[in-house]
Amino acid sequence: MKKECIAMLLAGGQGSRLHALTDKAAKPIIPFGGKYRIIDFPLSNCANSGVDVVGVLTQYQPLHLNSYIGNGQPWDLDLQRGGAYILPPYQSAGAKGEWFSGTANAIYQNIDFIEMWEPEYVLVLSGDHIYKMDYSDMLRQHKANKADCSIAVLRVPLEDASRFGIMEVGEEGYISKFVEKPKVPESDLASMGIYIFTWAKLREYLIADENDPSSDKDFGKNIIPSMLSAGEKLWPYRFSGYWRDVGTVQSLWDANMDMLSPTLINLYDRSWPIRSRSPIKPPHYVGENALIENSILTEGCDLRGRVQNSVLGNSVTVFEGAAVLNSVLMPGCVIEMGAVVQYAIIGENARVGSGAVVGSPPNGEDSWGITTCRPDSHIPDGTIVSPGAMIYSNREVKK
Repeated sequence: MKKECIAMLLAGGQGSRLHALTDKAAKPIIPFGGKYRIIDFPLSNCANSGVDVVGVLTQYQPLHLNSYIGNGQPWDLDLQRGGAYILPPYQSAGAKGEWFSGTANAIYQNIDFIEMWEPEYVLVLSGDHIYKMDYSDMLRQHKANKADCSIAVLRVPLEDASRFGIMEVGEEGYISKFVEKPKVPESDLASMGIYIFTWAKLREYLIADENDPSSDKDFGKNIIPSMLSAGEKLWPYRFSGYWRDVGTVQSLWDANMDMLSPTLINLYDRSWPIRSRSPIKPPHYVGENALIENSILTEGCDLRGRVQNSVLGNSVTVFEGAAVLNSVLMPGCVIEMGAVVQYAIIGENARVGSGAVVGSPPNGEDSWGITTCRPDSHIPDGTIVSPGAMIYSNREVKK
């Protein structure tokens, strides 16, 4: 079962910065772009790139994620000699079971799975980024430059660089310096959290790192700096396409709004399809008095009100007299008569009562933000929910 390259997809993060949206679900399973889930993007990239063995490492709230991925069939990963494999933390014989304690530890705990495929290279991915990338091109550069590790990189505004692993490149084109989330960045070349390692080399560093009690067991904090200081060849794979980390409410809303512009990321490219496990629903319906402008609509929607600049998942209902503006409505949402939802993210199967007002346009104040409602929540009739509010239940509102 020898494979040249397999992928290890880190999908176990809690996504705490998404607050109410990940209260009962892992971040990679969060609905996105009307038709998709966040994890659809790296899974589709793997399938499109010819990487047909994907280990999906789960941990936080794994039930929905495991069920969604299943045998990998929607992404053409249901293969006899390959496929998608769910890899939760486990307890081995004579050992004490434990959670993954970091990104490197998660890979270390699955060394046996990796070696089952005898790969020359291992692709390490995150399950919470929105982008389209040909990993086979990255692998080609990795081999051509005889790299021990290749890191996908892009330029970011210098004021945002402290959120990323930042690197500098030497005269020969290899990475010469790497600092994880520096307080004062000296470069704008940022890691995308996408790595290709030569497996024999990575295995050595994973074992050494696991035996270091002072380590955080993290790629950015430990593995990459250790390889760099030991003189290993680290190659920067420069990426110029659309990429967004959707780890915050604001970035999740921003990325959904980006889907309304095909010039940013083209979801209609038949040569690079983004696949998903889509439910079987009837066609969407637009009523005779509805007004729909510049929006994404998905199967099963029943729309009789006003929808502008918004992204709607499947089975959303917008009653006559209701308005949805510049918002993201996840599957199963109901917006009742006379309700107004604007600059908001409404979680799955949430209901906004008649005459309620959720969110408001930007007003220039620091307290303004995207209003967020937890899945299955209910905003009572006539309720006014302030901008930036975080609804966890029918009675609890947090800023």
